[in-house]
Amino acid sequence: MSVFESLKARLSKKATPENSTEDTSATSGVLDEDSTVHGILTGDFPDGYLNTDHVATVDTAMAAPPPSPLAPVDLTDPAQVTGVMEIAARIGEILIFSGSSNSDARAQVYLAAASYGLHYCHVDIVMNTITIHTNIGTGSNRQPLTVVRSARKWTINFTKLSAVDRLIRSIHTGFTPPSVAEQALDDIEAMKSPRTIFTELLGWATMGGAFSVMLGGNVFVAMMSFFVAFAIIGVIIAMEMMRIPPFYHNIVGGFMAVVPAAVVYNIASSLGIAFSPSQVIGMGIIVLVAGLTLVQSIIDGITRAPVTSTARFFEALLSTAAIVGGVGLGIQFSDWIGYPLPPLASMSAPVYYEVPLLVLAGGIGSAALAYACHAAWKEVLISGATAAAGMLFYYFVVIPFGAGVVVASGISAIVVGLAGGLLSRRFHIPPLITMVVGYTPMLPGLTLYRGMYASLNEQFITGMANLVTALAIAGALAAGVLLGERGARRLRRPKHFRPYTAFKRIGRYSVNQAKDLAAKAQKIPRVPLAPLAPRANRPELPPIQGPATAPEDTSAVYADASPTAQWEVQTNDRVFDETWPPRTTFPAQSWPDEEAPTVYTSPGTEEFIAQHAAADEAKAAEEEQGEATSDEEMR
Repeated sequence: MSVFESLKARLSKKATPENSTEDTSATSGVLDEDSTVHGILTGDFPDGYLNTDHVATVDTAMAAPPPSPLAPVDLTDPAQVTGVMEIAARIGEILIFSGSSNSDARAQVYLAAASYGLHYCHVDIVMNTITIHTNIGTGSNRQPLTVVRSARKWTINFTKLSAVDRLIRSIHTGFTPPSVAEQALDDIEAMKSPRTIFTELLGWATMGGAFSVMLGGNVFVAMMSFFVAFAIIGVIIAMEMMRIPPFYHNIVGGFMAVVPAAVVYNIASSLGIAFSPSQVIGMGIIVLVAGLTLVQSIIDGITRAPVTSTARFFEALLSTAAIVGGVGLGIQFSDWIGYPLPPLASMSAPVYYEVPLLVLAGGIGSAALAYACHAAWKEVLISGATAAAGMLFYYFVVIPFGAGVVVASGISAIVVGLAGGLLSRRFHIPPLITMVVGYTPMLPGLTLYRGMYASLNEQFITGMANLVTALAIAGALAAGVLLGERGARRLRRPKHFRPYTAFKRIGRYSVNQAKDLAAKAQKIPRVPLAPLAPRANRPELPPIQGPATAPEDTSAVYADASPTAQWEVQTNDRVFDETWPPRTTFPAQSWPDEEAPTVYTSPGTEEFIAQHAAADEAKAAEEEQGEATSDEEMR
């Protein structure tokens, strides 16, 4: 019984009257466990159940941390925390299987862990190994926990990628507890391909026929390419079942792309039928390169994952070398059996009336590739439209201005990344699908063949130039598609919440606004009250009660008994006028006409002794008089 049949059985069992009399999930708006798992696998969720904003899951992961769950797991229980870390690691494994870049996979793994309350964890991904580390407890109860998971093999399966994308969205919204997430992951890993091997081979064959037309072939070339692509992928699938390493898959695929084309060319030439084997061989190389990691390795290097990028790039170089070796072996074998290939003809730009056909062929071939990689029909159509947009820009905008093939590929890849990113966010599909499928028509399959053919025919410089050009095209595709996808992410991702920056901006606006208002306000004239202020602005003074004329200059000398101590009153140099008299009196004040002079005495002198003796006598007289008065009162 398949996964979908078991889910259907569980759902029908829950819907019987014996188990439930009414649909509580419809009334409460919350799905049960089996309905949630079924929605994750098939995408059949009620409207508004998941996040309906036009943003991708990776945008949500990189924009801001998820909100704290209302009922998180027990973060002090090692078993529960380890279970959450296992869920996140398994999600990362499927993402790496599907070709996600290191940075995107790491962000989504952390999003899955943080959605269950595990915010303080470290996620590291190196090649196909996922490591998650955290600490629980405090003080002497502090305990480190680490989960390591290794992805087993590289397979492109867009059905599983879409399912795990919906699972991450469901976890982020808080509708999927850890137990349901584990069950959903078990079902995703056990999920079989929605298509049979024959229909998958038909998708690859359709891709080969369409791409041969895009490279300039006619109907006969398209038919031959259809069967060659069907045979190549069929042999590769059989070799996978026999557990033969992928290196030998590429050698056999390159050999099978050359030999049938050489045999058919010689037969067609003898019959007078026009046939170009270079389009068939270039198509075969594109079919083999489409599943490789060359562009993904360069993307990892751009997104600051050097270790993963180096490992994937070396693996891609080995696979490409295997393809080149298989093509070279096929060329030499064809010469040995008496069916040599024709010399390479110069490539010319397509005529303007052929461009719509080339764009249509590129779109159909990309859609067929998405179909062969188990994508849903919605994803197939959007991927084909994205590739067609890139090819349209390539032929109608870049090439007419005389741009080189490397520059044209990079600029067209930007359009593919931008258009695919926006369309995937609009229709809620993973952007990786449109990104991988969209740049496939621009892969340098024909350039690789030309380089290999020239190298084997004593044209080493020309051959090396073509091989380096092919590598440059791959780098331009990686840089362009990543830049376009980042542009779509910038346009559609949720805004960062930076409260400190927002408050600073509000405060800065308020201060500037206050300054502007202060500058526009009417100024109040200053009324100085200081004595040195200008006389014109002084307030009205009170009436003058003192003398109207200034006193005469006087000087007096006072001498005491000591012949050395004398005090002299200095001359009064102050100038008086009517405005500021020496003394101002008011009616309530009474001033003596003449002030008594102050007499200064020095201790030890006769004046000082006489003054104090007189004071003591006066005090004694007062005391005697007081005693006499008290005695009389007593009597």
